[in-house]
Amino acid sequence: MFSQRFILKKIGQIFLHIIFWYGILLFYTYFFGVDSSDYNYVKDFSFFLMPITIATTYVFIYKIIPDYLITKRYILFGLYSLYAFIISAYLIVISVFYGLIYLSNFQYTNMAPISKSLLFVGISVYLVVIVVSAFKLLKLNLKHSEDTKKLETKILETQLKLKEQELNYLKMQIHPHFLFNTLNTMYGFALKKADETPEMILKLSNLLDYLLYQVDKPFVALQDEINHIDDYIELEKMRFIDTLQVNFNTENILEDTKIAPMLLIPFIENSFKHGNLKQGALQINIKLFCKNGTIFFEIENTTSNSLTSENGIGLENIKKRLNLLYKDKHHLDIKNTNGLFKVHLKLITN
Repeated sequence: MFSQRFILKKIGQIFLHIIFWYGILLFYTYFFGVDSSDYNYVKDFSFFLMPITIATTYVFIYKIIPDYLITKRYILFGLYSLYAFIISAYLIVISVFYGLIYLSNFQYTNMAPISKSLLFVGISVYLVVIVVSAFKLLKLNLKHSEDTKKLETKILETQLKLKEQELNYLKMQIHPHFLFNTLNTMYGFALKKADETPEMILKLSNLLDYLLYQVDKPFVALQDEINHIDDYIELEKMRFIDTLQVNFNTENILEDTKIAPMLLIPFIENSFKHGNLKQGALQINIKLFCKNGTIFFEIENTTSNSLTSENGIGLENIKKRLNLLYKDKHHLDIKNTNGLFKVHLKLITN
């Protein structure tokens, strides 16, 4: 099937070449027939000139241009072009003598007027060579541009797949890290047979629902992320009992605002995990608001361990995700001063 299609394509190309060169033959016949009534002379002279034109043209479009000009081997291109010009010019001179000797029987006045001039004969041949070479060069450039575009598209697709794989890997890291901390808390309540255990299970169920059905989406509603954070905070309040003070304030949250799922929770989880009790309580202040298509997220907690807080698994994970999802569209500032660990995150969503 493939070979049959290839053969038909080649036959079609040959047919087009035949039609083209027949057109050139008609052009020569008309051009050299100006002011001449000897049709046989004009026809024979045009036929003699055709092999010179065809050979010179094919040498340029199938050898010199593809092998030397397109590959930017300009010195060789100039050298071989000079060779082709010298040989073709020599053959053009022979064609004029052919017209004089064989077609006019050495009678200069019997020659077609235009065929007497080497300049006009040369122009007729090289005009065809230049025009066809120009079309060939244009075709090669278009093909090169198309191939370059396809290659760039493949490279972009490959990069996108790699980024998707890396992003999925980072998401997989979030799940066990988060669940490990939450289940440990629930285990402690179960051992104590605390009354809060059923409510904790319900909160965990909501969180698992979010993890299973929302986290694989590229983006979710910001309000869904807020609900997820609320459930997480409620779970932590049960664990800390009276030693936790959390202020979570949200402002100007629009329904159409989107965010990557599980993007903010690692910062909050980090505050609980590495926060330090001051005056018998862990103080955490969280603020989330939107303004002009930008999400602003701020969180601070009491702490005494800057190294652990700034380089935990969760924060390293989130930095990588931010670079993948919000490259050049986010600003993250993390500070640990005067016993307070502060995170300021700005996300441009439009």
